[in-house]
This record gives sequence, C-alpha cells and structure tokens, in this order.
Amino acid sequence: MGNVTGFMEYERVEEGYQPVPQRVKNYHEFVIGLREEEAKVQTARCMDCGTPFCNSGCPVNNIIPDFNDLVYRADWARAFAVLDSTNNFPEFTGRICPAPCEAACTLNFNDDPVGIKSIERAIADRAWALHLVGPRPAAKKTGKRVAVIGSGPAGLAAAQQLARVGHDVTVFEKNDAIGGLLRYGIPDFKLEKMHIDRRVEQMKAEGVVFRTGVLVGELEDGVSVTDWSTERISAEQVKAEFDAVLLAGGAERSRDLPVPGRNLAGVHFAMEFLPQQNKINGGGKVDNQIRADGKHVVVIGGGDTGSDCVGTSNRHGAKSVTQFELMPMPPEYENKPLVWPYWPTKLRTSSSHEEGCEREFAIATKEFIGDGPDGKSGRVKALKAVHVEWQGGQMVEVPGTEQVIDADLVLLAMGFVSPIAGVLNAFGVERDARGNARATTDLIGGYATGVDKVFAAGDMRRGQSLVVWAIREGRQAARAVDEYLMGSSKLPR
Repeated sequence: MGNVTGFMEYERVEEGYQPVPQRVKNYHEFVIGLREEEAKVQTARCMDCGTPFCNSGCPVNNIIPDFNDLVYRADWARAFAVLDSTNNFPEFTGRICPAPCEAACTLNFNDDPVGIKSIERAIADRAWALHLVGPRPAAKKTGKRVAVIGSGPAGLAAAQQLARVGHDVTVFEKNDAIGGLLRYGIPDFKLEKMHIDRRVEQMKAEGVVFRTGVLVGELEDGVSVTDWSTERISAEQVKAEFDAVLLAGGAERSRDLPVPGRNLAGVHFAMEFLPQQNKINGGGKVDNQIRADGKHVVVIGGGDTGSDCVGTSNRHGAKSVTQFELMPMPPEYENKPLVWPYWPTKLRTSSSHEEGCEREFAIATKEFIGDGPDGKSGRVKALKAVHVEWQGGQMVEVPGTEQVIDADLVLLAMGFVSPIAGVLNAFGVERDARGNARATTDLIGGYATGVDKVFAAGDMRRGQSLVVWAIREGRQAARAVDEYLMGSSKLPR
C-alpha cells in the first residue's frame, strides 16, 4: 500500500452535508464528496491486511485494496478500471449502497472502518468528469436476441454485460422511463436521475434497445405504474421473438397493514407516495399528488424506504413527521468482536432523520381513525398505537401504553413481499414459498427457471434486497444467459 502505517496516523474522513435548512428546500443531492486530498487520506487508512474481508463483504466483490492504493497514488484512471471491472454502476452504489464492505473492513474490528463508499463515489464521479466512461460496443455480433424484462439495476447490469459480448439486447420497462426503483423509488436527493440518464445513453451506444411504456404479461392488483400509456405484449410473443428472456423486475408488492381503518383516505403505500414526487421532479405531471404539506405524517416502517418518506415529507413542508418501527430500538454501537465482519444490527440515523423526525420503536398500529362522525370513514385524522415487547418469541402489548397520535397522512413502508405475480404467471415460472421466481445461483444452470430459455435475477428471484445485490445478480445472470446461448462465456461471474 502507499502508506502502510496510514491506519495508525489518520482518522476516518466523512463526506460533508449541506446544512439542513438549505437542503430541505429542494430535491437535489446534498452530500459533499471527498476532495482529492481527503480521498488520499482516506485510502491511506487501508491496511493491506492480507485477507481483505471487504472484498467478500461486498456483493459484487469490488477489489477494494487495489483501488484504494491507486487513489492514494492519484492514478484515477486505473482506479476506475479496477472498480469498473466488478461494478457496472459505481456512481449508484457510491450513493445509495449501505456499504457492507465497511462493516467487513478489518480496521472496523476495533476502530472506524475505511470510508470505502465515499472512495467509490469519488472514483466514479472523477471518472465521469475526466471522460473515462464511454461506450464499449462489441467488436462482433452473435446474432442472438435477448429480452430483459425490467430496467432496474439487475436488468441494466445484465443488459450491459450481454450487449458487450455481442448479443442484441432489448430492455422492456412498463413505466415511462428507465431505471426501475432507481428512477421511481429512490428520491432525487439521494440519487439524481442524470446518473441513470447518462448510463442509458452509454448503453444505447453499446447497442441496447430500450422500450418504455411496455407491459409484458399482466399487471397485478396493488402494483402501480407511473404512466399508463402502456402497451401490452404477451409472454408468448416475447418468447417467440427472442432467443433468451431474463426476468429482472423488482419485488413490487408492498407489505400491507390490515387493521381497522386501512381503507381511509390518506393511508397510502410508500410506493404510491415516492414515485409521484420523482415523476414531478423529472418534469412530469401527477393528478392529485399525495402531499404532506402542513400535515402530521406518520411513516410506518423503520427501513430505508421509510427514511425516504421522511425526507420527502420534510421537503413538502410537513407539520410533523413520526416514524414507527415494530422492533425494539437497537443498540447505538454494535458488539464488534461478536458480529464482525458481518452486517451488524445497530441504531442507524439517516440524513433524513436528521432533517426532522420523531422515531418510535417497539410500537404497533392497532387502528386508523377517520374524521367521519363514526371515526371509521372519511380521511384519516389519527391512529391508535401501542408499545409492544417480545416474550418467548411472541409479540405482546405492553399494558397502559396505548395512545392516539395525530395523523393526517400515513405512509406504509414495511417492505416488499414478492414480485409481480402477473409476469411470472404469464411466463409459467414456478415460484418459491415467498412468491419469488424459483431459480438457483448454481455455477452450472444458475438463474434458469423451469421454463425453457427463461431466466430470472435480482429482486424478482431473491426478494427485496440492495441495489448492489441486484447488480451482482444481473452480472451473474448475464453470464448464465451467454453460456446458454453460446455454450461458454467469457463474462465474469
């Protein structure tokens, strides 16, 4: 490494944030990336530890010590080449990945980990600024046609890999723009959509064809699309026109909360609320947008989607924002000797929480109360909740903790349970016990469903997961498809 004692000499350098009063007035990214000298100091902390657990902690197996060393030496071109060899979209993961690599960092055992995520973002952003990112079209075409259903990170990664080895790839997206949940789920203040747009242009130059507003199969009840100028194509037509099909849609069925008052106006899934604001930010129009202006907002669900609802509600100008989490509050600091190098359970406070949010843990919602005369009709005005605790593996209410909380807008952000069954049913794909497409990740025959020439990857196969896992699955599925079409593959797995 460039500085073998750097981990003893330097402290972790955090990326900066714009002040809260400034950033909540718009939907732009507000993270201030590392300057070149800060990145050099951060990479100097990498220990050259011999067994880099960060590599295995990263789902795409980024070669982290190597690009750290290259950044330390200010060799940004080679640093990007190393990063690009394992990750198609480091500008995405450098912004929205929770960084399991940092949890696995050897230095994290008894100190603050190397800021790997911030370094990854610095490399990606500098690569674009230095025009190091460009199309890499295949030198020779194979004559094989591949359909990719879904344009989230799994579909995009697979499509890019397949196009680069010469296949004619068409990506089908049911919404009006490419990106899946990157486009219509993750708020712009975490990931501005120009990052997606320039990757789409790169992939077009590599030969990928994008068809938006096209629904393959049938739409399942309870799953929204952002633009209903949608063309329908049957699964039979796709299978007839293409030599292979990769199902790479998301796990889009939201987990519901079937308590009294669920059907009151003003109770919405997070994925009704978030896509609308993203669409407006992109210049689109939404009739009767769900707004949080001047309202008491309650977000039910303590994960990233709930945090995104908090940040968006604050930008709308909510009167108050409260976030519920069913599980007890985790410890502020993990027991590192017990959990390292695995992803720890600990209290995580997001930038959205810091913008203004009351957080309640170990609390369950019992009922939504309407403003109608019977409290069971009209718009939601409050909810009844109670604190809970776990006894013998069972959740029980804590006596005397029942309370009524003002709630003019309730956002359900409790995760996603399965992909769109209509797509899987249309292709005749068998599902596992959780409703996901049944396909293994075996070295031979991996990602293949039980239907001839139909493959599945990403959240549609593994269930709700991280963007970085979607990229990994897209890359691996691309290799599996290439092997199926050509008998062998030079694509990395």
